[in-house]
Amino acid sequence: MSKDQHVALYVTGSIAAYKALALTRLLIKSGASVRVVMTKAAEAFVTPLSFQVLSKKPVLTDIFAGEDAKSVDHIELADWTDLAVVAPASADIIAKLANGLADDMASLSLMATTAPKLIVPAMNQHMLDNPATKRNLATLQQDGVHVMAPDEGFLAEGYSGRGRMPEPESIMTSIKQLLQPTTPLTGKKVLVTAGGTRERIDPVRFITNDSSGKMGYAIARELQQRGAQVTLISAPTKLDVPAGVKLVQVLSTEDLAEAVTSAFPSADILVMAAAVADFKPLVSADQKIKKTADNDELVLKLTKTTDILKTVAKLKQPQQITVGFAAETQHLIDNATKKLTNKQLDLLVANDVSKPGVGFNGDTNQVTILQADHAPIKTALANKATIAKQVVDQISQRIQKEG
Repeated sequence: MSKDQHVALYVTGSIAAYKALALTRLLIKSGASVRVVMTKAAEAFVTPLSFQVLSKKPVLTDIFAGEDAKSVDHIELADWTDLAVVAPASADIIAKLANGLADDMASLSLMATTAPKLIVPAMNQHMLDNPATKRNLATLQQDGVHVMAPDEGFLAEGYSGRGRMPEPESIMTSIKQLLQPTTPLTGKKVLVTAGGTRERIDPVRFITNDSSGKMGYAIARELQQRGAQVTLISAPTKLDVPAGVKLVQVLSTEDLAEAVTSAFPSADILVMAAAVADFKPLVSADQKIKKTADNDELVLKLTKTTDILKTVAKLKQPQQITVGFAAETQHLIDNATKKLTNKQLDLLVANDVSKPGVGFNGDTNQVTILQADHAPIKTALANKATIAKQVVDQISQRIQKEG
């Protein structure tokens, strides 16, 4: 972050307001000049004096405060701003911004601000999932506002769910990317696959795996936040699509193969994080297979599915980067190295899913990143967002190396 960049921090009514104090401190340490605006609801959680001490500047709370008789406060602040950050962003301020309401210092100043805006929602999961909130967030994104996805975890209400304000360090990463928007990934067209494919046995049964899609979705989110144009080709999951990411939904491996091969020629990068079925039923019944007194056994004949990465290898151009995933239960490095070579991949992300906390259907992962011209990079066990950052770091370095 360049010195003396102007960041206007808007703090609204949420228990997460205390995190904004740490964010203010990080911004100041990075060299930014910070001015804070607080809503009345925010003052119920944290005092303006706390922000004033950290920022060394008066905190704006009142439309009619008249701090400077020679200027209109909310316009002066808007013109001063290089980046506006709303953290935490309550459902109320999100609704105001999406619908053009301006009845307090925060909403007035934000409406007048032409600089980029970063919204960091923080609220109970039920409020976040309310159709009105979803519509308002979608409207803001259509208007060019950057929206940072909330975290999952323990909420103030005493149970776990989505809606937690991300930690200040994560918000700082997004801020730096917005203030220094050019990265090796800026403008790159990236395909990311995620989730577990489904292979039909009959209209009501299918073969699948334990993939939740969380790793692929985390990678898609991280790539988008670094400026890439991301298309997420996803098998069924229960996850929300990351803000700013285009979603293409698929069911089977053949659906996924068709979507990938049709989009790959115009892509710069492919990240195959989906858990793809290696086999499918040779025949899928048109009607539900019924259990009768005569059929104590059901024999399924399976046949191989399309090898998507093998197909992609034939289409790949020298400037394109392909990244594969390998979920193994034994001989991790040997099996992963063979896949790296046989599928002509630039990077391969391997994990041993037999280990606790690693791989499918969990919130954590531990991977080893392989490249033909590098020593293996083994990560620590961490949440999947952290692993995604480390994987994307390696992709970014690959782009820089290859020019």
